[in-house]
Amino acid sequence: MPRKPTRKGLIKKLDTVFSHYIRLRNANGNGYVECVTCGKQDHWKSMDCGHFMSRKYMSTRWHEDNCQVQCKSCNVFRYGEQYKYSLWLGQEKAEELYMLSKKTLKLMEYDLLDLINIYEEKVKVLKKGLN
Repeated sequence: MPRKPTRKGLIKKLDTVFSHYIRLRNANGNGYVECVTCGKQDHWKSMDCGHFMSRKYMSTRWHEDNCQVQCKSCNVFRYGEQYKYSLWLGQEKAEELYMLSKKTLKLMEYDLLDLINIYEEKVKVLKKGLN
């Protein structure tokens, strides 16, 4: 009998499928995307899902407005380029995400499973649209 997935395992799986969705939703027909902070273009598999407000804030961790495509240089080596990211978002949206990040959110295992299923379906649809 298979073991029940752990909360940590569900979060990791959701992070992965959500990242795929964020990068695919902005991909052109050939699978290329553009970094929101520097403009670099590359294949979606070579880019990151960058977060304006850090992933440590659960209330914005999987918020679609908080996550955009970033190259590895901007996301990892330049710590997300939060200032440039905020310019891309606009002041109103950046402030909204900041305030939302301060709210407490506790998702149950069934919530995580629901989100995984939703984003797996969205990824499947987006992958069909690629050449």
